[in-house]
Amino acid sequence: MAFYDLSKDERAALSATIKKNLSNALSSSLVAGIIGYFSDEDTYIRKAAYLAIGRIYFEQAYLQASIINSLNTLLEKEDFKIRQTVINAAGEIGKQDFDSVQHFFDKGLFDAHHSPRNAVIGSIKKMGEVNPESVLAWTKNTCITMIKK
Repeated sequence: MAFYDLSKDERAALSATIKKNLSNALSSSLVAGIIGYFSDEDTYIRKAAYLAIGRIYFEQAYLQASIINSLNTLLEKEDFKIRQTVINAAGEIGKQDFDSVQHFFDKGLFDAHHSPRNAVIGSIKKMGEVNPESVLAWTKNTCITMIKK
């Protein structure tokens, strides 16, 4: 059943379950526990997952290294939906901690598939609304580098 086929209460419960499962997977360093959500056909399941990753990152600081390591591993996957969701998760983190996730945007900007590249653009927009200094500096440096090539 699709995310928006569920009632509001059922969607909230599913989002809480996704967050709990992702937290457990991250605590155990099990990337396999993340892949199912990041590759789901339903874009709203993937959205619930990347929003949960962002929340977990700040609520459970002891998992931050595990999150970054897991996202690094997932960014190498063949499925573009996984790479797109990694970029979106990095965008959630980058709203407050851009330096920790900048490398995801450096790589995602040149992804072979348009979906991860579009996720970079969307994430830059969202992060720039709340953390403009870091994001604008990165954008400026990236543009200058691209022009020089």
